[in-house]
Amino acid sequence: MMRTHKCGEVRRSHVGQTVALCGWVHSYRDHGGLLFIDLRDREGLVQAVADPKNETVFALVQTLRSEFVVKISGVVRLRPSGTENKNLPTGEVEVDAQAIEILNTAAALPFEISEFNESSEEVRLQYRYLDLRRPSLRKNLILRHKITQAARALLDKEGFLEIETPFLTKSTPEGARDFLVASRLQPGSFYALPQSPQLFKQILMVGGLDRYYQVARCFRDEDLRSDRQPEFTQIDLEMSFVTEEDVMAVTEQMVAAAMKVATGLDCPLPIPRIKYRDAMNRYGSDKPDLRYGLEIVDLSEELKDCGFQVFAGALKEGGVVKAIRVPEGAKFTRSEIDKLTEFVKKLGAKGLAWIKFTESGPESNLVKYFSKEELEKIASCTGSQAGDLVLFGAGPWKQVVTILGSLRCELARNLKLAPVPHLFKLVWVTDFPLLEWDVTEKRWNAMHHPFTAPSAEDVPLLETDPGKVRARAYDIVLNGVELGGGSIRIHQKQVQEKMFEALGISPESAQEKFGFLLRALEFGAPPHGGIALGLDRLVAIFLGEESIRDTIAFPKTQKGSCPLSGSPSEVNLKQLDELHLTIKGIKK
Repeated sequence: MMRTHKCGEVRRSHVGQTVALCGWVHSYRDHGGLLFIDLRDREGLVQAVADPKNETVFALVQTLRSEFVVKISGVVRLRPSGTENKNLPTGEVEVDAQAIEILNTAAALPFEISEFNESSEEVRLQYRYLDLRRPSLRKNLILRHKITQAARALLDKEGFLEIETPFLTKSTPEGARDFLVASRLQPGSFYALPQSPQLFKQILMVGGLDRYYQVARCFRDEDLRSDRQPEFTQIDLEMSFVTEEDVMAVTEQMVAAAMKVATGLDCPLPIPRIKYRDAMNRYGSDKPDLRYGLEIVDLSEELKDCGFQVFAGALKEGGVVKAIRVPEGAKFTRSEIDKLTEFVKKLGAKGLAWIKFTESGPESNLVKYFSKEELEKIASCTGSQAGDLVLFGAGPWKQVVTILGSLRCELARNLKLAPVPHLFKLVWVTDFPLLEWDVTEKRWNAMHHPFTAPSAEDVPLLETDPGKVRARAYDIVLNGVELGGGSIRIHQKQVQEKMFEALGISPESAQEKFGFLLRALEFGAPPHGGIALGLDRLVAIFLGEESIRDTIAFPKTQKGSCPLSGSPSEVNLKQLDELHLTIKGIKK
């Protein structure tokens, strides 16, 4: 055995024992003739000491440099009184180095292995093998592993089977863009990397497997942000003979187990629920952040006869007037309000109406348009008092609530209302519309996906009034971030065909893209439903990371490239010929 212990495992209980440790030289110090080495491995760091009386070891230690890989053997002893390091689990002890072996040297480092290096993300990703040695990144990946294992343990206990689904599958370009893989054996044909295991997990339910899960790799060729990657991981599950409540209950237990592992905190169950319409009306988002207030209030009825034409005109056209109260916002300067105005204008608003409530009364250039009773109603409905600011939005319902929802989040950032350590607010959003109208394409789109079941009583509306159909869908949201979305699925062929028709998918196109699913639904498909949780997002939120890239071992940049491996890269012409492909602009 090359080592007897890991560096971070050495404790007071090992005093007097001879240990063999392997790791990287984290730092090297010369203190009055004694040489100190901080040796690091995955489990942590321990101090070793070289005494000049041991000339061989002492001479060898003098040749060490940062990140050399070494083996140190020696006796564990207590550190001298007053020299203990209370910030380290190994801080009470040190190892009296009696033998040392250099297992490998290290070149000059492109950056320091610490939390204080200021290298760009591009450089750190290029040398990811060095970046992975940083304690915070190492801790993130270890906790990711533990969260995944906690989910697996819970699902195994609940009778789920872990089953793999294909990576090479059929392209169904209904959502994000697919990553395509050319087929050598069938020239001109392509596989697609899965955006989700959705269809295959439904087929597993038709096959009678009853309860499935998978820590699934998924791929979407879309523009990237801090919470998106072209390849990502989700904890995917599906269950037969269930209602929404059954799926939600298992998911809650899984999230609670993950929270306990990651933070040590208990997750209060059951998780609160809010209907989609209420979430939009109160928070302006179907992913509401409940860590702070700033709720949106409807003033349409109270101001229907007001003299302010912007409001009156919006209401006359069937729109709404809504507002947000900002506690103590009356201290906002005009320039601060102007910045908020510019913020909402970029989102499509024509402006931002406001009123300050002060000790001497309401203040704004709008006050003259409202009666005393209307101003009192504004204050009463919003809960405003002296020192508060009220911000208004007027226009079509969806536009107003969405803009005020974004404004709410911007205010929370400016006022620093959200960043509270270890404050996790979970909520289920339910009762979604099944479809939403695409103004650009002039057609209906599935709000979740085309396989989400409509409420049974709403099925006839698919043909007559699709916008009123309610979905049997549910999203779980954590601190304003959607962790995952799920639904009860369509399990009857005739209903699935009606859904495709409502989406403008012709019978021929439906057969071409989803024929294998439609055929499967003819052979006794059970009622079933499921959910998929974004593992990368879940870990990032629990660890307080702003970017999911800090929870992934080998992430891509925002341009979708991997600086470490150099992908994506060109391929040679022989490879293209084998695939019967040519690339525009490239000649043999």
